[in-house]
Parts: sequence; structure tokens; C-alpha cells
Amino acid sequence: MKPDSRIPRATYRLQLNRDFTFAKAEAIVPYLSALGISHCYISPCLKARPGSMHGYDIVDHNSFNPEIGAPQDFDRFVTALHEFGTGLIFDIVPNHMGVMGGDNVWWLDVLENGEASVYACFFDIDWHPLKEELHGKVLVPVLHDHYGAVLESGELKLVFHPDRGEFDISYRNHRFPVNPREYPRILQRATDKLTAQLGEQNPDLLEFQSLITAFGHLPRRQEVSSDRIVERNRDKEINKRRLAALCARSPEVTASILEGVESINGIPSDPASFDELHELIKVQAFRLANWRVASDDINYRRFFDTNDLAGLCMENESVFQATHRLILTLVAEGQIDGLRIDHPDGLYNPAEYFERLQRAIAAARNSPQNNGDELPYVVIEKILTGPERLRAEWPVCGTTGYDFANLVNGLFVDPASATRMDRVYRNFVGEEINFDELSYRTRKLIIRVALVSELNVLANQLIRIALSKRHTCDFTLNSLRDALTEVVASFPVYRTYVSASGVSADDARYIRSAIDSAKRRSPAADISVFDFIGEVLLTRIADGYDARYRDAVTAFAMKFQQFTSPVMAKGLEDTAFYRYNRLVSLNDVGSDLHRFGVTPAEFHRANQERLRDWPHTMLATSTHDSKRSEDVRSRINVLSEISALWRLRVREWKRLNRSHKILVNDKSAPSPNDEYLLYQTLVGAWPLENLGDENHWKAFRERIENYMLKAIREAKQNTSWINRNDAYENAVSSFVKALLNPVVNHRFIADFVPFQRRVARIGLWNSLSQTLLKLTCPGVPDIYQGNDLWDLSLVDPDNRRPVDYIHRQQVFENIRNLGGAPNPRFVGQLLEAPENDELKLYLTWKTLCFRKQWPHVFQEGEYLPLKVQGEKADHVVAFLRKLESESVLVAAPRLAASLLGDSDVPPIGPETWEDTEILLPSSISRLECRNAFTGERVEFAEFRASIAVSELFRHFPVALCVLSQSPPQQRS
Repeated sequence: MKPDSRIPRATYRLQLNRDFTFAKAEAIVPYLSALGISHCYISPCLKARPGSMHGYDIVDHNSFNPEIGAPQDFDRFVTALHEFGTGLIFDIVPNHMGVMGGDNVWWLDVLENGEASVYACFFDIDWHPLKEELHGKVLVPVLHDHYGAVLESGELKLVFHPDRGEFDISYRNHRFPVNPREYPRILQRATDKLTAQLGEQNPDLLEFQSLITAFGHLPRRQEVSSDRIVERNRDKEINKRRLAALCARSPEVTASILEGVESINGIPSDPASFDELHELIKVQAFRLANWRVASDDINYRRFFDTNDLAGLCMENESVFQATHRLILTLVAEGQIDGLRIDHPDGLYNPAEYFERLQRAIAAARNSPQNNGDELPYVVIEKILTGPERLRAEWPVCGTTGYDFANLVNGLFVDPASATRMDRVYRNFVGEEINFDELSYRTRKLIIRVALVSELNVLANQLIRIALSKRHTCDFTLNSLRDALTEVVASFPVYRTYVSASGVSADDARYIRSAIDSAKRRSPAADISVFDFIGEVLLTRIADGYDARYRDAVTAFAMKFQQFTSPVMAKGLEDTAFYRYNRLVSLNDVGSDLHRFGVTPAEFHRANQERLRDWPHTMLATSTHDSKRSEDVRSRINVLSEISALWRLRVREWKRLNRSHKILVNDKSAPSPNDEYLLYQTLVGAWPLENLGDENHWKAFRERIENYMLKAIREAKQNTSWINRNDAYENAVSSFVKALLNPVVNHRFIADFVPFQRRVARIGLWNSLSQTLLKLTCPGVPDIYQGNDLWDLSLVDPDNRRPVDYIHRQQVFENIRNLGGAPNPRFVGQLLEAPENDELKLYLTWKTLCFRKQWPHVFQEGEYLPLKVQGEKADHVVAFLRKLESESVLVAAPRLAASLLGDSDVPPIGPETWEDTEILLPSSISRLECRNAFTGERVEFAEFRASIAVSELFRHFPVALCVLSQSPPQQRS
């Protein structure tokens, strides 16, 4: 049985890997279905690098990852989904592939044949970079030391594979195929010996000599005409098979070749013995280099700065077809119901890709291409910043939900405390941090340290454009490179989408903003170079010129766009967000740190816009890329409401823990900034259960220590991934261990735990409200694995730890047995111990069942904000979802710390809510209102169209009510 709608009702994200396979996913399908999930949403499951825990390093787009399961395992998983009426959302990776190692056939072919490879056009390689030494080659920055040292250590070896008739250069777990046209220089070493052994007229010797000639006559790797590429590819494989067959029948040939190989490999004690191997390596289509060389010289586009993820030319139709063959087959077979597109901003032309994908899906389904609301369900991992909006013309259903995650999270941050939290942070760290300036500096750092090779490629393209016209030929390469650095570091969004079709008004505004900012910051005497770059990025400079010049300008503008996105991601998300620790619950993917909190009015307005423009976009609160889980953020948000108390506590903790610091380079370590991050992290991630025995303390210490090491490396201030500062890292580790030692540091723990427990309790109410809002606002709610219960995970790999689904199923069965029919007594029991797992799961289950009962209301219904008035009006967000005669009322508390004060009770009842009431349309007040969580009938105010919040939250701190002429039959 297939899902009853092409639009998911609710999705559940699963991270597949060697520890969580198709078989294990199949086992939890009944649980997910009973919970109310309509579509399972899985991480990439195509063949990836061995041991991959995320699946984004795909090495073969047309086979399943054997560590996750075979095709028949996938079929059984999908069959199980369909048996329960559940669909499948498939995560695909069009932007890049995993390279290095020895398992990507396409990449190995490129290393073997260079520009003459049939796959040379698959990868985004600059075959003619500024460095002449790399012309016609691919830089492979994989060596642990300098090339010469590695070569003379004997770690680079020539290897012969008799069964394949092939030669490789091997290094650890990597293999680099030798250019077949260079085989003669290896094979000729065996000629004299074989002649003496076999005789001049021996058929095997004659075949051997013929092969030497045949390999030597192959088209050169620099010949790129299609006919010569076909000829080379055909003949090299024929010759290899002939060589393999010869070796199979002639042990003498095999032995002689291996002996020659051994003599080429050299002896570590004799550096001169490696000369021949060095000369052989020099003439290959690859240049082996130390991994540190990548930042300066790499000439293939990477995924961010990850050397073993190479960018694909998805704008090439043949690349699209080759990478989507299996996916489209699964679509045609009805096994995939929707797609999630990873990192579309890395693509050369995202709009073109989306259109091509939709055409391909329509063709796979053997149906005419759909339009509008009939589009297949495709969502994209697009990160929107500030006022940026998703492009209306893109044929997709929306984003993967980072925008909603930041919106709803901000609802539980007190906007009024921004100045106070700034002051607390400034006083603790001892300096004023301007975030705009910090973000500019960190993006510039990424350009100069991690992505300078990509900058060089752009500068190389730009100088060619400049030199081709007399009005711009005086711009030097250095001036263009420096100006590009300033423009990219000043860019206000991840990227623009200029194409041959033109430049949108939004893109023009973003480009002009970056140019203006770069001009202001530049110390250059001649800033006209910025105007030139601006005209190129807007493509206006090509107006009136020939097609060749126009194509070069457009190509540069489009390549430039692929560069700004990784700079923003690495500079902002993975550097600045680890340096600016004012309130770290706001520092997540897509966050706008200029906005401190979200008002109910802003929240309502954003929901109405989403319903109007992207009604089927995903709504996320946690993802595999989140810096902190939704429940961790909900706790840390509380600090914005209790800034005065927070200031006192962190000042006291700093005093108590001063003795646990040590001096590193004459400075106290960890730094105040890192210490401030640590205290927020402990507030957010402290376990719900008591840390009773040493094993629990040890496990928690290790999690926090690992997180802090990752955080300080990402910050790139006192240490980094590239240049580890062991002394500083050891200081941070010892500080964490000292803080979380209940014997050594009982004074800190005795002071910290009561404060944390209060914050954690408030955080639970935040989380409940956030969960309800996600499950009822316009869009498709997504639950990240494990977050059906309270989850206190930090950034990956912490949030990719195994999920205990047996426990979840046991908790779920207990809830269904005890609270299947909602009643005040049962929910009262849940609220007695809200830290237990049942509370969040109960709310999730009941709300998802409610969505299943009223699907059209949530997929198509209006979103009507409701006005709240009274003493506690600022602490409630409420709205109606309405479709014709069907109406659903949703209400949730916010800012519970200032609402409840020092009280430890749930935000329920008249003592909490006093005179606060929700105003309703007069037509609604004539209907019956029943609470889905408690089963109670909710009474409207007498003589007016309103409902008291104390009545709505009589026994449960959030409300989901159906308004009808007569009560609907309850479903569970």
C-alpha cells in the first residue's frame, strides 16, 4: 500500500551506516507508522567510502552501499514501508563524489588518462592553471609528508597486477593508475631477459614486443578530440587484456615484469635508486603532493575544503544521466516517493539542475512533466540568510527546514534581553566582539588558508577577461586576487544565481552590496578594480561584445557563485559561530545573529508567507547538521530570560574553576571565550538522569571533551584541524575533566546542578511548545532520528550516535496501553515527572495522529493568527488552521522562565495564566472545542468570542483542539 498523498504528512530522518542498515531500518517501520509518520527520510545509501558514517562521500552512484545492505535488503525495506502505507524520501548528492582511495572508477580513469579520460568532463578540474607544472594534470594532495621524503622512504611503490594487465603507483590505501602510454618504459626492462629465456621467435616474446609497441602508439593523454579519446579508451583496454592473457599463460613474462618493477621501486637507503620511479611519476596525469599543498595549488573543485570530495560537473547532461541512473530507476519502480537534494548551492546552475531533474522524474514515471502543485516531492538543502527568500521560479517543493528551525527557536529567546546578554558576554570574555567584523575576518581567513586554490582558479579566469580588453588590461593578477578576496568576504548571502538567462533584481542587489562593502574596507589606492569585478559579476561588461567574450564573462560569474557558498559555510557556520558565544542556541545553520529572538507577530507572518509560497516545505527542529539538538537549544534559550542570574552564576563558576586552568604561551587556558562556551554547553547537554556512578560520569565527560575539542578546532583561534596546538587542547581537556569530577570539583557541581535543573525544567516546556508548533505549522514536519524522545545531542558525531529504538518502542507501548484515550489523569501523571521519556513522545504521537485524522486542514488549510490579551499575553502563541468548515486551534506557551518565576510547576491553570485569553472569530465560538491531549471539552468565555488560556491549559501545557459541530470520533 503506497502513501495516500504525494506530499508527506510527516517525515522521520534516519542516518544509515554500517551500524544502522536497511534491515535495522525495516525493523522499526511498524513503530514509525504507528507514531504517525507518513514517509521515512533516509540519508544517502549509495556506495560510499568504506566505513562512511554519513554516506555523502559516494564513490558509485549506481549501486547501493554494501555496508548498509544489498539491493534485496533495500527492496525488503521498501516493501515493509509500503505494507504500512509509508513512503520513502531519498537523499541524493549531485554536487560531489568521494575520491582518493581506490574505489572510484571514474576518478581512477581520470588519473590514468588525464584530459583524454572519458570521465574528464565529469569532474570540475582546471586543466590549465596558472602553475605551468600542473598543465594537463590533477594535483593529488594525499601524502603525509613532502613528496621527496615520501618517495625516498619507499612508501610510493610501482605495482603490477598480472590479472588485469595494469600498473599502479600505490601509497597506503591509495592507488594511482599509470598512464598506459608509459607502460613501455616499464615493460622494456624485461625484454633482454625474456629474449634470452624464450628465444627471439617465441610467440610469447613476439606478443610481448607487440604490446610494447601498441601501448607506445596509444593517443597521448593531451589529445582531447572525441575520436582520439574513443580510440585511446578502446585500445588501452584491449592491450591490457592482451597483457593479462600473456601473463596468465607465461610465468616467465610475469616474473620478468615483476623483476623490472622491483628494480624501479628503489631502496630507501639509496636515494638515487628512486630516480626512475620519480621520472615515471612525473609523466603521469597526476601530481602527488603533501596534503598541505591543497590550499594553494589544488586544481579540482572540492566540497568545501575536503580534498577527498571532488566536485562534479552536473551541468553536463552526460554527468546527470550517469549519476542519476539508479535513482531514476527506483523512481520508475515506485520505490522512491520524494528526493532531498544535498548542497544545491555547490552546483554550477541549480535552476537548470532542478528543471532537468523534474523532467527526468516525469520521464521515469512515464507521465507528462508536472507543474505547480503536481510537482514530484523534491526539497533542497538550501540555506537562506536574513531576508533572503527561496527562488519562486525553482521547480521544487521547498527547503529541508533550516529556516523554520531558526524561526521557531527564536520564539523562545527573549528579544528584550539582547543588550543584557551582550553585556554579560562582554564582561566575561573581557572584550567587545563585533559580529559583522568577526564574520568578515573569518571568511577572509577561510579564503586565504583553506580555499586559496579555488580563489586562484577564479583569479586566473578573471585576468584573462581583463587582458582581453584595453580598458581593463592594466589590472594585475594580484590586484584582482586581492579584490576578489574582499568581495567574497563581504558577500551578504551564500550565493547568487546569475546565468546566461540574466541577473535577478535580488542578485544585483547582493552583488552591489558586496562591491560597496569591499570598497569601504579596501586599502588599495585604485578601487576601480571593484567596479570592474562588479560589472563582470552582473555580466553587464559583456554587453555589445562578441559571443566568446560574453561566454567567458558569464562562465566566470557562475563559477564565482560556486565559491561564495563554501566560503560562507566554512567562514560563518564553521568558524564565526564557534567564536561568537553570546548565546550559542542561536548559532546554527542558517542563523541570522543580527536577530535576537522572534516575536509572535514575526512568527505568524513567516508562517503565512510559507503557506502562501512554499506550503510543502520541510519543517525541521534538528538535523544531522545541527550544532545542537532542539532540546539542547531549548534549554540554552532560557538563559535569555534569566540574564541577571546567569551573570552571577558564570562569574561564580569562573572563580571556582580558576585553579583548574593552566598557562599556555603565557596565557590562561582555556580562554574566557571557550570557558563561556563550555558553561552553556553543560547547561544544554547535562543528562536528564542523575549521573550516579563513575561510568556515567566518564561517558558524559568524554562527550563534552570531544565536543570542546571539535569546537576549539573549528574556531581556529587557539588550535585548528590543520595546525593542532597540543598544549592548548590538553589544557581544555584537563579543564573539562576537572570540572566534571564530582570528587575533585564538588563545589562547582554543587552550585551548578541546582541552577541547571531549573533551566532544564523550563527547557522542557520550551521543547514541548516547539514540537507542537513544528507539527502543526504550514509545511511538512520532520523528526530527526531519536528526537521523538528528549534528546541532548551536540554537533556530529555526537548527534549520530546509535538510537535505542527498542527503548522507544517500549515507551510507546506503555503510553498506548495507559493513555490511548486522552484523559486529564494520564497527562497529570506525565507532568509529575516531565523529564521522563513519555511526555514528548505522547505529544508527538497524538499530534501526528491528529494530522492523519485532519490531513487536508494541515496541508491546505488557512493559517489564522489569533490575538492574545491579558497579563500574560506575551507568553502565548496561538493560531487556527482552517479549511472550509473544519477548524483546529493550536496554542503553546513561550518564555516560560519569566512566566513561572521561581515556581517549579508546569505552565498550567489559573494561577499561572490569570486573565489571559485568546480572541476567536465569532463563528468559531459557536462550535464545540475538544482538547486532543486531554480529551476534555474546552469552554468558551461567556458572552464573548474568546477562550481563557487557563481553560485551554487546564491540565496540559500545550493545546491542540478540534472545533466542530459535534465531537469527531477519536482515533489513536
